[in-house]
Amino acid sequence: MAYHQGIYLFCFLPFVVLVYALTPRKIRRAVLILAGYVFFWSFSRWLVVYLIGVTTLIYGIGRHMDHLKAEGKKKAKEQGAREPRTFIKKQYKSREKRTLIAGILLLLGILGYLKYCNFFVTNINHILEMSGRSVFLQPQTLLVPIGISFYTLEAVGYMADVYWGRIHAEKNWAKIALFLGFFPQIMEGPIGTWNETADALWECAPVRMENLAQGAIRIVWGMFKKIVVADRLYMIVQMIFEHYQNYHGVMILVGAVSYTLQLYMEFSGCMDIVIGSGNLFGVALPENFRQPFFSGNASEFWRRWHITLGAWLKAYVFYPVSVSGIVKKWNHFGREHAGKYLTKMGIFALTLFPVWLSNGLWHGAQWNYIFYGMYYFVILLAGEAVAPVREGILKKFNLNEKALYWRVPQILKTWVIIFTGEMFFRANGLRAGLHMFGSIFHGFELHRLWDGSLLRLGLSVPDLGITVVGILVVTVYDILKEREMLNWSKLQQMKVPSRWLLYYVLIFAVILFGAYGTGYQQVDLIYAGF
Repeated sequence: MAYHQGIYLFCFLPFVVLVYALTPRKIRRAVLILAGYVFFWSFSRWLVVYLIGVTTLIYGIGRHMDHLKAEGKKKAKEQGAREPRTFIKKQYKSREKRTLIAGILLLLGILGYLKYCNFFVTNINHILEMSGRSVFLQPQTLLVPIGISFYTLEAVGYMADVYWGRIHAEKNWAKIALFLGFFPQIMEGPIGTWNETADALWECAPVRMENLAQGAIRIVWGMFKKIVVADRLYMIVQMIFEHYQNYHGVMILVGAVSYTLQLYMEFSGCMDIVIGSGNLFGVALPENFRQPFFSGNASEFWRRWHITLGAWLKAYVFYPVSVSGIVKKWNHFGREHAGKYLTKMGIFALTLFPVWLSNGLWHGAQWNYIFYGMYYFVILLAGEAVAPVREGILKKFNLNEKALYWRVPQILKTWVIIFTGEMFFRANGLRAGLHMFGSIFHGFELHRLWDGSLLRLGLSVPDLGITVVGILVVTVYDILKEREMLNWSKLQQMKVPSRWLLYYVLIFAVILFGAYGTGYQQVDLIYAGF
């Protein structure tokens, strides 16, 4: 029952909205929690127990940390002298920290075992084979709950926020259950924080026509990107990446660009369906994309692409590392012995490395995912290293960063970085990615783009035309959003005939041109596997 399937769009979602609308507020909460568990059950069956267990775990850890905070304050207050008060506070803070670490290690330990056990077994076996050993470890058959990478990060974020005092531990187990188990978010995110979504979910606002309209249009727009564009691009991507040895030059480039567009159309389209589903219940889920292909550098790209993952890594990996002892020691040592520039670069590297290692590992247990994380680590580190030179050029020649003569080349440069990175991300392993990268520079024949080679990748002329038109439509939409010429309020200000004409065109485009039915393979959601 994936978000783009008819059983979700025409059966499950409308039924949940109807029951939600007909019940009192307190019952609505139970309706949403139950809907989340039913949705989870449809994919992972009895593994729904894992989601319930995670909910119970962080509920207990949060309550225990709040108890320690309160008890520590009480006992410190009972002391008259300053030194005993300080000692007691440190003692209880240490207990809180141990509790937090225990919870994080348990959740990440389970996640790591389920997702990476066979990865390590395979690599250890390779090492044993190279050393001439005849005894090998046996891979395990493991069942991984759907969406585990997404709600595990939400759970870790909740515990960390309680520890840092950003929020109080929730006393109602059901509110945490709804936060982790809201069904539109379970499979692919977005990764929300407690402060972003918990209260809005628990409020259970009544169903309103404006929310229904906004949510429905957002869902249809997501379906357009998914089944009109992304699912057609899948055919090109599958042909090139599965048979990469048969292609070189511009055709490898076609594969890299096609996959990047497929991933964007599908993942952002899925987020449109998810956010639209939340809108139906009056819940504004966090946005996950903001016109990423208008980015002027890799850093800006990651502030616009999979925004909630980047925000989570910044809050719960980058920040703790930046105030850690090793960074403070390097800062002190560097200022005395290395100079301001090298000190700054050292701090940047120390804080950025765990972020991008975590990013790569989060996506899955493959070397190309780890390479993908390290690729962006190196790109961002290099960008920071040359920043003084760049700023010097801008200042010396009095160049305007926002002018087209500067902005366009920066965007094109960023495209090269993005397409290269996504090629490694999609490749069938790191070796395949390196082979494909090297193949780009052999036999680069541009005439392959118009000599019929593209038509041998699985798409007919009409399909290719629909794909191109669909990409252009999404591009125009993104341009209008980037220039702040289009949003929901401005759409509502349009004259009724014009607005409804637009709605009907979009709906019939999905119905008439969607890649489904005879001759089309149903394409699973990419990020549902992470």
